[in-house]
Amino acid sequence: MAELFVQQLVNWITLGCIYALLAIGFSLIFGVLNVIHFSHGDVAMTSPFIALAAAQALAIAIGVSGPVWLIVAACFAVFAVGLIGVVLDKVVIRRFRDAPAMMALVATVALGIVIRELIRHLYPQGSNPHAFPRLASGVALEIAGVQVGWFTLLVVALTLVLVVLLFAFLRLTPLGLRIRAASEDRIVARMMGIRDTRVFRATFFVASAIGAIAGLLFASYAGVTRFDFGVMAGLLGFSAAVIGGLGSMPGAILGGLIIAGIEVLAQTFVPDGASYRLVFVFLLVIGVLLFRPEGLLGRPVMVKV
Repeated sequence: MAELFVQQLVNWITLGCIYALLAIGFSLIFGVLNVIHFSHGDVAMTSPFIALAAAQALAIAIGVSGPVWLIVAACFAVFAVGLIGVVLDKVVIRRFRDAPAMMALVATVALGIVIRELIRHLYPQGSNPHAFPRLASGVALEIAGVQVGWFTLLVVALTLVLVVLLFAFLRLTPLGLRIRAASEDRIVARMMGIRDTRVFRATFFVASAIGAIAGLLFASYAGVTRFDFGVMAGLLGFSAAVIGGLGSMPGAILGGLIIAGIEVLAQTFVPDGASYRLVFVFLLVIGVLLFRPEGLLGRPVMVKV
């Protein structure tokens, strides 16, 4: 029993960290731009394909391959996806910042479809699943007879470091303070001389780069990547952000852990739980929207009528 508990605890922490990183991107973009970027999951899941392509290019150019070059390719993919997020904001999303929410919703859903179809047609054999290696392999330690791999420690460490760096960036740097000011009141921030265009581009770069890291970890955890993984990654990340409270960084982390916990519990204790895990997840999302629409850690929004 203890062995089963520890194994499921390890699975919960690993999945929860990945979902939390996806949710942070949603919350960051919504908190600053007040736009639900539904293609964020698709943007994030381009990172495994870019990393595989970069690793193959390095192998051809240098003639060697290995874990070190995979990490180099992964870092390149994170930076590239950050730039992709900035380009998408400049070309598409910025035109819907002041438009009705439904227009931005439809536009970002369509943008996600475009991204998936581009991967499917432009990447070699893009319609097929592609194996994705573990970013860290081997057993790090053993707890109650359960082997905990280096990959789990990498996921937890990366999540902790990214969360700490993000909070420090938002609270201690001039650009972070501008981002927080724009998230509180965009009009007042403009009156104070803050260039919101720079703020929005920085927000998209940071959110997309964090999403790219989550996408790499997601593919590495699954051992495979597909062109349509962005749909599920986006739904899970958005659901985590909704449960925790859109715009709340602690809420995004809490929501990711809750969703991962539900998945692990369903697969462990419910017969054929792997087939029904998403049913329980989205039932919880519906319940939160019904009884606490601002999320567990979100702030109620007062609207003058």
